[in-house]
Amino acid sequence: MKEQQSLKSLTKKQKEAIGLLSIGTFLEYFDLMLYVHMAFLLNELFFPKTDPNTAQLLSAFAFCSTFVFRPFGALIFGWLGDRISRKATVILTTAIMAFSCVFMANLPTYSQIGITASWLVTLCRILQGMSSVGEIVGAELYLTEITKPPIQYPVVSFVAIFSVIGTVAALAAASLFTAFGLNWRIAFWIGATVATIGVVARTTLRETPEFADAKLRLQAKYNSTRIKRKVLKADPLFNEKANKKTTLYLLLLNCAWPACFYFAYIHCGNILKSSFDYSSEAVIHHNFVISIIQLLGLLMISFLSYKIYPLKIIKTKLFIFTIGILFCPYLLNNINAPIYLFLIQSFIVLFAVDTVPAVAIFFKHFPIFKRFTYTSLIYAISRALMYIVTSFGIIYLTKYFGNYGLLFIMLPISMGCYLSINHFEYLERQAGNYPQK
Repeated sequence: MKEQQSLKSLTKKQKEAIGLLSIGTFLEYFDLMLYVHMAFLLNELFFPKTDPNTAQLLSAFAFCSTFVFRPFGALIFGWLGDRISRKATVILTTAIMAFSCVFMANLPTYSQIGITASWLVTLCRILQGMSSVGEIVGAELYLTEITKPPIQYPVVSFVAIFSVIGTVAALAAASLFTAFGLNWRIAFWIGATVATIGVVARTTLRETPEFADAKLRLQAKYNSTRIKRKVLKADPLFNEKANKKTTLYLLLLNCAWPACFYFAYIHCGNILKSSFDYSSEAVIHHNFVISIIQLLGLLMISFLSYKIYPLKIIKTKLFIFTIGILFCPYLLNNINAPIYLFLIQSFIVLFAVDTVPAVAIFFKHFPIFKRFTYTSLIYAISRALMYIVTSFGIIYLTKYFGNYGLLFIMLPISMGCYLSINHFEYLERQAGNYPQK
């Protein structure tokens, strides 16, 4: 029987790593999501004033700029994480986030320097998006490699939980600053400060034993025969590649949450503004409550994963989500008050399919020396692809097909997730990890 690990058996170093990485992820996502959720307000400051349709396209462009270059960030930080160090990578990504926040806090607006402000804020968003992919995948991977099931499942999920807490905090800050008319730049200075604290705190981390031991074993193998380092890098273990089907199915699974996020927060936020005359400030307050509901749901499934096998949890969520999404267009066509839209948003954030709480299971099916690169690239491509598809696709699909146009995106996602879960269930059974009835 494979070794199991409980909460009580976690070492002091493991608990410290969990704390540092979770808090660091919170700080990073506070900075990243601060602009995303203040975009209704900040886009008016950094982009030219236009008609509503053009403004919606500019908003989609600003949103996508955060995610479209993430694959390049994944390649860079994935290479660093696999070839150099997991620890160094998570420190570097936090430092980049701190720098971009300082720059944004001092950035002149469109009224001061014209279109240059639009390009500079977009560049900042690109840097933040690139650093964030190395951050969350690096933190999840680090915790995967220092813990064992079943405590591994909720522990790795803490990274996602703290990213949502960072989002909630960003929305709370945005809500507070807009409610009291405070200078929005102060929020970004706060973000820069907390990111700097995260950089300093993470310097105390140690390299993950699984990654460090694998490198040492491989190095020792060749040191004993005095073979050159370039031969070491040609070793099959060092160059093992991930299974193509496994890579594709993890990509499909990762595509679900970005579409649901955009639908719940951005698309529904636009409905609040256009159909119920909500101000930008009111949309921020409304989405703040939605984010709390999302956090509570994530906490619940993460703690359930200690007792219930994570793939079973995801499969149950997928079934409920697919049934519910079929009724969403009809419901959206007949809502006459914001409370009904609030209920639809709550359903989406509670039952949207995500890799949580089975992240550690997915990671384990990728080779150790390619794990960071593959998983971060999959994560980045899924976000870049789906945020482009949803942000621009929803505009045109709902224009020509009404709210039923949403199904052109959501139903293929559900089908892809179903195939993906079945694939990983098969892999887990083959490995002897899937629980028997």
